[in-house]
Amino acid sequence: MNKKIFRSTVLVAMLVLLVSVALIMGVLYGAFERQIQGELKIESEYLATAVKRDGAEALEGLDIGERRATLISTDGSVMADTAADASALDNHADRSEVAEAFKNGSGMSVRYSDTLTEKTVYYAKLLDDGSVLRISTTQYTVLSVLISLIQPILFVIFAVLILSFCLSSRISHSIIRPINDINPDDPDSADVYEELSPLISKISAQKRIIGEQLRDAKQKQEEFRLITENMSEGFVVIDRQMRVLTYNSAAFRLLGAEGVPLDSETESVLMLNRSREFRDAVNGALGGQRTEVQITLGENTYDIISSPVLGDSEDQEALTSPIGAVILILDVTESARREQLRREFTSNVSHELKTPLTSISGFAEMMSAGGMDEATVKDFSKSIYDEAQRMITLVGDIIKLSELDEGAIDDENESVELAELSRNIADRLRVEADRAGVTLHVYGEGGVVSGSRRILDEMICNLCDNAIKYNRKGGTVDIIVTSDGSRTAIAVRDTGIGIPKSQQSRVFERFYRVDKSHSKAIGGTGLGLSIVKHGAAYHNAEVKLESEEGVGTTVTLIFNGKK
Repeated sequence: MNKKIFRSTVLVAMLVLLVSVALIMGVLYGAFERQIQGELKIESEYLATAVKRDGAEALEGLDIGERRATLISTDGSVMADTAADASALDNHADRSEVAEAFKNGSGMSVRYSDTLTEKTVYYAKLLDDGSVLRISTTQYTVLSVLISLIQPILFVIFAVLILSFCLSSRISHSIIRPINDINPDDPDSADVYEELSPLISKISAQKRIIGEQLRDAKQKQEEFRLITENMSEGFVVIDRQMRVLTYNSAAFRLLGAEGVPLDSETESVLMLNRSREFRDAVNGALGGQRTEVQITLGENTYDIISSPVLGDSEDQEALTSPIGAVILILDVTESARREQLRREFTSNVSHELKTPLTSISGFAEMMSAGGMDEATVKDFSKSIYDEAQRMITLVGDIIKLSELDEGAIDDENESVELAELSRNIADRLRVEADRAGVTLHVYGEGGVVSGSRRILDEMICNLCDNAIKYNRKGGTVDIIVTSDGSRTAIAVRDTGIGIPKSQQSRVFERFYRVDKSHSKAIGGTGLGLSIVKHGAAYHNAEVKLESEEGVGTTVTLIFNGKK
């Protein structure tokens, strides 16, 4: 131990010495370099004044000591030099400091000699006439300084090494002496370090082991808490008597039991939820069976998965009889809603297709029976054509929605001016608006967004078509395009019948109609607003709906950036 302390002390002393020398040299060298650069800048100002007054002649025969000044013309040729014949020097336009001066007004560079023992610092300044004045000086590098100071440095290291040996020997002996003076029979009687006495060493070792075990246990407990608390799923562990052993906050939140206290050891897990399905899940797991049930709380749907926890005892009964259960609560509201929407969509599509097919079949059956005059045949044929067109429109809208859902849009990304597109749509719908007694207006200019012109046309056209159909006689439809540079918006505002508050959240669902009788009378597939919603998602746009019954409706599309 004495040798180890001795070696360590010597090593530390030498490391401190070397690091100190390196830091001092680095700091001083950097300071000298910054000083030289500053001096070059100051001298360049003085020489620039002289050159401005006398031209290139100001440098001829000028003695500036170790410095060297060069005047360079706008094409890079040397006009004058204090250390060489200007005509013998090559073009300096490609020198980094000169090129930087031409570009930024001043430039600084450093170039090393082949032996790396010297370096030349260059500073170039752009003069008012477009020429460049360059001043340079030579500076020793760290390598050259080290070479020149190698003998003094070695002498200092040798002296410090001898001093370190002497001091380290004394220090190591003074540290070890109390340890050597310990009396094994009566350690407390010796004036020694307490932590080094045999008894305290054993106690310290035991305390250290226990402390490490406690830290490991706390760390694992904290890791488990962090994992469970950051789970979006609910997690509850219970024993055989249904008492809650551990849980996370998500379980309380999902089951709506935030205010239920579980401080007592006798609190049952059934305090979280007393529904029959939850009880079945708990009883099933405690009976040894993995159980999965689904419960509905308010508007949310949850999957409850309970699994039995078996003991690890050698007793066969303990191995087969659960000692508790683990309960997971999963929020499946979104998937349940999607499944419900899928069923509703299938039902609605079937219904929407069945109606025109029934009409077509009826008209065709009557026509096949014969005995009708030409006018009736034409009337039936027109009805068949209208119903067929309705089916084609419905299928087309379904295909559009499917493309938007799957992202199967092949349109190239292009810049679309919403104001121009809105005016084109207004012109197309003018006849329909006049027939309904509705006036169309387009306000705003520009409003360029990046996206699919075909989809944007379909979205705006659907909004305008709805605004016309659900308007009142003499009403108006305003298409308003605004842009503030960071985002662009287009709003379609009507003075129509409006949408009840209770149904505004559902109008973008497929086939959903607020007034089914009115909707059926004016036609449509019930997919227009759904196409608008999916088209907005395709363009990373936001849809806002504002409506009041009897006053009108405003639907706004807000485009926040590129698609």
